[in-house]
Amino acid sequence: MRGLIFLDMDNKLRQEKLKMWRGNLAQLEKDLVVILEKKGAAAQEGDLSENAAYTMAIEDADTTRVRIEEIKKIIRDLEKGEK
Repeated sequence: MRGLIFLDMDNKLRQEKLKMWRGNLAQLEKDLVVILEKKGAAAQEGDLSENAAYTMAIEDADTTRVRIEEIKKIIRDLEKGEK
């Protein structure tokens, strides 16, 4: 009986973590859209080799994409019950 209680607690905790990480993922995906819009706007400003806003947008997009992939892996692991 005690084992079932712990399994239920583990499942509830896993579900809470999944909800949190999915929320984080959704926010990062929204952030990426905004960053890509800024990149597009910065690209219209002219010479890209001297455009700090464009360079920063590229770096921000790359960082955000990496974080998105990390969170997707965390979610996959949680869905498998590995964490």
